[in-house]
Amino acid sequence: MRSLKQLSFVALVLAFAQIVFGAIVRITGSGMGCGDHWPKCAGAWFPPHDRIDLIIEISHRYLALALSIVVLALLIVATARRRDPGVAGRRGVLRPAILASVLVVTAALLGAVTVKLVLNPLVVVAHLTIAMSLLATLAVAFSRAGGYGAGSHSVPASRRSLRSTRAAVGLALVTLVFGALTANLPDAAASCTGFPWCRSITAEGTALTVHIVHRIIAFLLLGHLLGIAISARRRGESAQLTRAAWLAFGAAALQVCIAAAMIEMGFTGVLRSVHQAMGTLVWLAIVVLAIIASHGGRAVSEPATMRAAA
Repeated sequence: MRSLKQLSFVALVLAFAQIVFGAIVRITGSGMGCGDHWPKCAGAWFPPHDRIDLIIEISHRYLALALSIVVLALLIVATARRRDPGVAGRRGVLRPAILASVLVVTAALLGAVTVKLVLNPLVVVAHLTIAMSLLATLAVAFSRAGGYGAGSHSVPASRRSLRSTRAAVGLALVTLVFGALTANLPDAAASCTGFPWCRSITAEGTALTVHIVHRIIAFLLLGHLLGIAISARRRGESAQLTRAAWLAFGAAALQVCIAAAMIEMGFTGVLRSVHQAMGTLVWLAIVVLAIIASHGGRAVSEPATMRAAA
């Protein structure tokens, strides 16, 4: 199981890095650094690294290749050890390893489509959604291989906390999708200037609607995470779950502060990159929170005294 834990952790780190670097590709305008060639770059397997946009884009592809190799290795090792305890079955590592392999291939193919369609916004958003799904799947694989202190707590979270954390995952995913739309649809990002409300509106229609919806959902997510953190302590949840809840809320609060700075300071490249990186970290923190709450999905009914106190 140790090798599975190490492979899943390396894959998780690479997936996070690849998402963040993908944002740098978009923000620096390097998405077409290799032209419309895929999997080759500028018509060659090893083109001369003589342009910064080419270097950024091909580095992103190298990261994707490294991630694919590690995910494939995870699948091979999990398949070879499927008879070991905790590898196969409903709660084993093998199932998320299989899903991660499917997602990494899908992400690669969609990346090719993204290049061929010259960075169509909807395809870019779909590509990011799959990448985030892959990150979540690898987080599950790491947990089932023994990560996050798996097995150190025998009592799972209450059903209310389990439902709340799962709702947070869904809300976070919607926030990410609308955030990606805001970043990629023409005029959407700058359609509403000022924070937390719009002091001026520079574009209307779909661009403004997407921007406003993204803000509303982001604030709803922040409030929901605060509620989970407060309720975890009140319901007597484990210290691990309570810490994870407050960390997720803290990450989301910091993300809102970064978004405010980005809007007020004119969408500088650095702040846009930090915003994307922090958004990915918030997503991962919420997924891990839901994993800790589920403890393998073995939810139990709350005691009557706990329900009365709640």
